Amino acid sequence: MSDTTGDSAVRDLPVDRLTPLLFAVAIFTSASLVFVVQPMVTKLVLPMLGGSPAVWNTAMVFFQAALLAGYLYAHLLQRVASIKVQVAIHLALLLLAALFLPLRINGWLGDPDPSAPIGWLLATLALSVGAPFAVLSATAPLLQAWFARVRVGHADGENPYVLYAASNLGSFLALLSYPFLIEPLTNLFGQRMGWTGGYWAFLLMVAALAVAVWRRRLDRTAEPARLAATPPIPWREKGILVLLAAAPSSLMLGVTAHLSTDVASAPFLWVIPLALYLLTFVIAFQARPWIPLPITLAAQGAIGAVCVLLVAFRTLEWPIAFAVHILAFFLAALMCHQTLAARRPPPDRLTEFYLLLSVGGVLGGAFTALLAPVIFNMVWEYPLVLVLVGLARPWGRGKLRGEEIGALVAAAVFALVPVLLSAWLTYDDNARGRFYEISPFGLDQLALWILGPVAICAFLLRDRALVFVAVLAMIALSSQYVVRIYDWSYSGRSFFGVMRVAEIEDSRMGGPVHVLMHGTTLHGAQARDSAFDCRPTLYYNPLTPIGQAADIVEARGPATIGVVGQGSGAMAAYKRAEDTMTFFEIDPMVDRLSRDPRWFTYISDCADGPIRTVLGDARLTLNREPAGSYDLLIIDAFSSDAVPTHLLTVEAIEGYLKLLKPDGVVLLHLSNRNLDITLPAIAAAHALGKPSLHNLYLEDQSQPDMAIASTEALIISPTASGLADFRARPEWSASPETSVRPWTDDYVNLFGSLWRAFRPPPERPT
Repeated sequence: MSDTTGDSAVRDLPVDRLTPLLFAVAIFTSASLVFVVQPMVTKLVLPMLGGSPAVWNTAMVFFQAALLAGYLYAHLLQRVASIKVQVAIHLALLLLAALFLPLRINGWLGDPDPSAPIGWLLATLALSVGAPFAVLSATAPLLQAWFARVRVGHADGENPYVLYAASNLGSFLALLSYPFLIEPLTNLFGQRMGWTGGYWAFLLMVAALAVAVWRRRLDRTAEPARLAATPPIPWREKGILVLLAAAPSSLMLGVTAHLSTDVASAPFLWVIPLALYLLTFVIAFQARPWIPLPITLAAQGAIGAVCVLLVAFRTLEWPIAFAVHILAFFLAALMCHQTLAARRPPPDRLTEFYLLLSVGGVLGGAFTALLAPVIFNMVWEYPLVLVLVGLARPWGRGKLRGEEIGALVAAAVFALVPVLLSAWLTYDDNARGRFYEISPFGLDQLALWILGPVAICAFLLRDRALVFVAVLAMIALSSQYVVRIYDWSYSGRSFFGVMRVAEIEDSRMGGPVHVLMHGTTLHGAQARDSAFDCRPTLYYNPLTPIGQAADIVEARGPATIGVVGQGSGAMAAYKRAEDTMTFFEIDPMVDRLSRDPRWFTYISDCADGPIRTVLGDARLTLNREPAGSYDLLIIDAFSSDAVPTHLLTVEAIEGYLKLLKPDGVVLLHLSNRNLDITLPAIAAAHALGKPSLHNLYLEDQSQPDMAIASTEALIISPTASGLADFRARPEWSASPETSVRPWTDDYVNLFGSLWRAFRPPPERPT
């Protein structure tokens, strides 16, 4: 690109180290504010929509759309010739957006409709935080464009894209700091005030930059010269840039949904993919990338093929599956972003380039978070994009060589063998019996070994994008056909997750048993034999704390029972004619499944009398119930072990206690694979000054698999007399003292709960 008239003047200026540093710090600060606000605002909205991972994914689509609006504004602002006028306009909009501070979720749209929460969530976020977020997000491309204009004597003035790495580094560090530093150390009020202070500090930085821009005149009288115009970006190139940006965005939300649904719903899963997504931008736009593109391509070819192979195998140890999926996502995103960086246009097209990246981000996120749940009954979008991202690899030239044709044929043969074997064993019972008698492996393990060479063939064909994608598709289709944990009778998907019903055989429960699964968490089971079908199972078995609580309370007389979390409806088996029972359920699909006699009959056949279901988040719907009306309130709201923390805060428990009769009890079901939520619940009871008892039931291994499950629970009552019957039972013991800080609506420490789950403290009940 040829120099402009003012370029020689720029080079003659004395070195100005302060102004470039101010640009870098301002960009770093704006990016930090943009990304630390995302988990904070999403946390503010969770009490209205529960703890579903879909809340985060949908919020991410909103933030991507707001980012697009900010980038569009930054691009259009470049049509204003005077850089001083641009700065003035941006300062004015920053001041106007400050009217929405401190950030909060307003109630203009009322409570969400559980059957259609997406529109409510997007609109509420737009009305609550849209303006400050969009204006703030526009700052990074604007400052880079201004930096390219004024050049300020900086050596990298010819390459303002380097500042994009600084922007994403700020985003990366801010995002990681939230769950590990900000959330454990500050409450939501402090976070909101801190973010507001950061916003005003950033506004002062922009004002300082405005002073620098107005004073920085190349000939002391003239405006900084406009960059020389280059040819427009061709439409084909624009399409490629959008697709290269869309794939990592889709994969980021897809891997989050897959890990949360089919691997493990450990906390912070959403943090790691987003943090790595940002890190790939940092690496890709460095002047000297830490990981060169050729190394990225080789590693992605290998790990990508392995990940496509393993994506169907949901029985793998979750740390192994987690590592493979996260690494495959990181390499695929890095490959796409490094390809984007290599195709970036000259600086005069900078804001247009970022606008195209933002369009791709919105399209990729919208496909995964909004469209896929409507068109797919399971998380199919993740393996689909994992295969198609291979099109971003080199396409190669000329005809296939002999060894490449051989690898392709071998891949097709090996991919077909498990399909044929599975089909044979499915339709021939005798063959299936002989297979399991002589084979040291299960069918899924054998398929994994057979498909391994196909992944090797894919790696050998990594420089032929179309052929590489074809082989990955073979792996995906073959593995998905073969690997089935259960023969799913039903699979459905809603905003709140994937619900599946399977039929398994258990002779000790009379034969067929229907099981309900939400992701990897078992939510209920029911024997179909009439001799067993009205026996509550799993966590609701009469031997568990929940079953004991129902028996003790009902022994007092007619009982009014409320259950938060409907599942298969197993609690309905405890309802007698003189009792009243109400379920509080956030997901309409769960209500439909548990009431459909094809799947479960606890509500339709086992309950003596009608069962009421109230749809919506329990904190909202319980507020409408009359005070002092319940004998037993069971809080059992889990979604693939993703705990809606707002149901375990001091304020929430205080609200439950108000609904109880003087001798009523609230039972908190605290079984969790990944978090210690028992000590915060005990601490909340102590903070309220209410008596509580703890019970940990360990599963009897002699029982049928689906008959009973290990269960941990805490009961709290407004009065000591409410727990008298429970104290008489040896299974219930006094809750220990704890130094753990109770959770409140303003403070939740998930990282501490995760840490305690792996390193239990001495006061942890066992």
